Amino acid sequence: MNLFNAILIGLKDIWSHKFRTLLTMFGIVLGVSSLVAMAAVITGMEKGMKESMIAMGGLDKIRIDDEDVPTWQDHLKNQAPGRLIKDVEALKASAPLITTISPEMRLDWRATRVTRQGRSASTSEIVGVWPAVLDMNLYEVEHGRFFCDLDEEFANSVCVIGTGVRDQLFGSPEEKGTEIVPIGEVLQVGGQPFTIVGMFKHYESEQERKLKELAKKQAKENEGGVKRQRGWSGAKKWGDAFWRKNNVVYMPLNTAWIKFRAASNEDQTPDPRLTDIDIKIADLDLLEPALQQARNVMLVTHNGINDFEFDTQENQINDIRTRIRNMRISQGVIAGLSLLVGGIGIMNIMLASINERIREIGTCKAVGASSEAIFTQIIVESIAVAMLGALVGLGFSFLLVELIEIASPAQNSPIITVYPMVIAVGFSALVGVVAGLFPAFKAAGFHPIQALRYE
Repeated sequence: MNLFNAILIGLKDIWSHKFRTLLTMFGIVLGVSSLVAMAAVITGMEKGMKESMIAMGGLDKIRIDDEDVPTWQDHLKNQAPGRLIKDVEALKASAPLITTISPEMRLDWRATRVTRQGRSASTSEIVGVWPAVLDMNLYEVEHGRFFCDLDEEFANSVCVIGTGVRDQLFGSPEEKGTEIVPIGEVLQVGGQPFTIVGMFKHYESEQERKLKELAKKQAKENEGGVKRQRGWSGAKKWGDAFWRKNNVVYMPLNTAWIKFRAASNEDQTPDPRLTDIDIKIADLDLLEPALQQARNVMLVTHNGINDFEFDTQENQINDIRTRIRNMRISQGVIAGLSLLVGGIGIMNIMLASINERIREIGTCKAVGASSEAIFTQIIVESIAVAMLGALVGLGFSFLLVELIEIASPAQNSPIITVYPMVIAVGFSALVGVVAGLFPAFKAAGFHPIQALRYE
């Protein structure tokens, strides 16, 4: 018996017991579909995390944070200066590997709420900055202008806003039916009037674009009929990078210090304390030398007190990798257990099939079929059941991904990739081989005379 005949006989036997085979394949179908669908969800999450990280400044952005002094410097704790403008000036003068430096002075949003004519905006941050923030955080001014040196020098009450702030205070273009550019308009920050001189372009993720398309489609469907509720919510998330970029209010750093920090006695030092110092380096390959340069400069300006640390995007990348790896391990365990259950089901049904065909196997051996041919036929049947289950599982995985997108479109869109599909099919074939080994050895070991006398 050649391999082709073995496959043909195996498929005929499967077809003659369609319902039983379908139930047997169920574990394989669940295992393959869950493996592919979960891999798609995890890939979408990974893409969303990296997309957000890049949106907030790119891989070469490094943040200098405050840090508790080490134990051996506890006696100098009260002398720790924190991050100051003189640190920025020193880094600009003495750290050539640093290409961009952006100091920030973040204001407390509870004390400096952004309002206009009775309307209030939920802002992600209200910050005093230098123009370097545009390159640092990858912003683009779409309307108006950004601050100039005169705005900084004279602490002018001007600001640049994101489109989210515009939507909350002036109405969104979708509501008004026309583009709204509030350049020259006045809003209040902490009760003080600020003139809007610029507005950033609108930033959105791929998922947000899909939500907008879904909302437009829903609006068309509801025209002239009863409004139907969809199973999703378009609410923005506070931790979303694009929401943060669209709901920012920037003002000159000197303005933030004079009008809010110094005026409220929060910061009476001659050199104002900063809440952030962000830097970018010339080349990621020079990351360590650049950090060492920055550390040496900061130690000089801080009189040797080590009250700062460097937070690199590499740390975030490692965190993303760790989270993705843990999710993939969990995914593999779940899918592996489903496939194991499917393999047990295949072994069980193959043993039942052999018991039904003992006389048939005896007849085949009596007319000259070898034990190897019988072994091959049983293995082929087992693999065929597993592969059919894998193919059905692949088809079901696409449906499962669609259901996930419909149920929660506000999450990162699942992305089906070829690699997990290949793994799922390959592992299913392996399960088919392993599950068929014992039944195949059992069938191949039958003595023809005993098999023919079996009742």
